[in-house]
Amino acid sequence: MRTTTEIKRTLARVANMALNGEIDTKTANTIILACNAILGAIRTDEQQKKIDELEVLLSGIK
Repeated sequence: MRTTTEIKRTLARVANMALNGEIDTKTANTIILACNAILGAIRTDEQQKKIDELEVLLSGIK
């Protein structure tokens, strides 16, 4: 689970498994919490990359 697309697929699969009784809700919740933590980390990394790019652009203007 390295990309948002992979995480979305995982969440959909876990939801379907929980709905079909293939996985217990406690396990499903644990996986969903982990996915949310990973998504948060990905968002933070993406924001930092954008900030870094803007800083480079601004330093070139000065």
